Amino acid sequence: MSSAVSAEKKSEENEKKEVKGGEMLFCGSTCWDMVGRKKGASEGNLISPTRLRPLVGIDICFVASGCNSCHCVALDVGGRCYTWGRNEKGQLGHGDKIQRDRPTVVSELSKYKIVRAGAGRSHTVVVTEDGQSLAFGWNKHGQLGSGSVKNEIESSPVRCLASEVKNTACGSDFTVWLSSVEGSSILTAGLPQYGQLGHGTDNEYNMKDSSVRLVYEAQPRPKAIGSLAGETIVKVACGTNHTVAVDANGYVYTWGFGGYGRLGHREQKDEWVPRRVDVFQRQNILPPDAVISAGAGNSACTAGGGQLYMWGKIKNTGDDWMYPKPLMDLSGWNLRCMDSGNMHHFVGADISCISWGHAQYGELGYGPEGQKSSAVPKKVDILEGLHVLGVACGMGHSMIIVDRTDVGDQLDQLDVYDGKASAEGNEAAEAKESIKKGAAKGSENSKKRKVSKSSSESEDDGDSDEDSGSSEEEANGKAEMKSKRGGKASGRGRGKGAKSSASDGKGAARGRGRPPSTKNSKSPQSSGGKTGKRGRPRKA
Repeated sequence: MSSAVSAEKKSEENEKKEVKGGEMLFCGSTCWDMVGRKKGASEGNLISPTRLRPLVGIDICFVASGCNSCHCVALDVGGRCYTWGRNEKGQLGHGDKIQRDRPTVVSELSKYKIVRAGAGRSHTVVVTEDGQSLAFGWNKHGQLGSGSVKNEIESSPVRCLASEVKNTACGSDFTVWLSSVEGSSILTAGLPQYGQLGHGTDNEYNMKDSSVRLVYEAQPRPKAIGSLAGETIVKVACGTNHTVAVDANGYVYTWGFGGYGRLGHREQKDEWVPRRVDVFQRQNILPPDAVISAGAGNSACTAGGGQLYMWGKIKNTGDDWMYPKPLMDLSGWNLRCMDSGNMHHFVGADISCISWGHAQYGELGYGPEGQKSSAVPKKVDILEGLHVLGVACGMGHSMIIVDRTDVGDQLDQLDVYDGKASAEGNEAAEAKESIKKGAAKGSENSKKRKVSKSSSESEDDGDSDEDSGSSEEEANGKAEMKSKRGGKASGRGRGKGAKSSASDGKGAARGRGRPPSTKNSKSPQSSGGKTGKRGRPRKA
């Protein structure tokens, strides 16, 4: 047991060393209301690591986002918390639902020193220096841990019912806290649908006695995971609906949604309680300075000798890795930090920054001359020679903290992004609201009808990354494949092909696809507004 205690102390010492701050750089999409949704081409992608004007010269020591998050959190060495991005559920904590393009200090947290943060799809959780935890954003499933789901949206910070908190991590609609309370080192709250809370149940029940519709009871009160009561959990990472944790002895546990083998147990079964990953035992336990990460459909950690192992859906093509395998491309590198987004990864190693994966918005930071995506790890050339202090990946964006010492004028050569002022953001929000209202009344053109569909469906499911947020496909990393299927115009008038033919005025040639809405606005098909799963119009 003494070795476990010493490992925990070493882990805490390592965390204390990380208080050093640096310059925060950003790459990826800045169209927060569009990213991950089928609403047309987005503009304003930052395809090279770029400095953000409000944070230039500020010592940022910690950044957070999530594989389903379209918002960002940054903490400076003074404990101030900055948030920006999508804010439809109040996830920025400013007391409103106005999108912010510029990092903005959360004024209601100014009396605290914030040292850690986590971001879910539409919620944010922070940890203070004295062990308190506060949260804001969407609370439909109890993911804020406030003990109540009375208010579905909390746009200002509320207290989480967890004490002596050391760290936090957020999945799509659930939250994990690490605590120094003996026997309760890990607590969870939120959506239990796939067993991602680790309590041995998915809390499923029938909506009514006569109904076959299944619902999952929200869990708003943070509860310690009973099966880990005898272990001291020191690290945790969350994917969309799964969790990866490491105890003080160096053992790895995973639980939650099992698709693509992301739990590393050689099968795709959901796990409702933490299960030890057998690869990391005996001679291959994790060292105290190990790095762990969880993406939408995969997991990763560094084991003995610093070797990076990955498992789950690693690439868009090819077989999934059903158990942890070493990523040989990064053998010999000293990995200090890592994070995973929807389908991309960022690593800080030695004096290099390395990224890879499937990218749509420039989130890999390869620049205008570089490729868009990469199946194998590649250096981010413009950052070569810089010491990376921390990384965070979100839905279509990445954040990197780099040390300012001994860099000469290397940082001065990077672009600086201003973003829109908050007043402009306010006007945009009002314009968007009016579009939604117009669409709800029955719009006259197909474009408005499409916006209405995505906004109304995402309302139930918490800002879905695609048109349907709560489906098992989207929630667990199939969104990329789905958008590819729908994106091509097929000769049978399915998917988006119907849209292009309608604009050409040929849509009704063979009675398939979507008829031109301007001419036939009174037809039953266009007034119904909804189409089948693959774009087939429903019969009147």
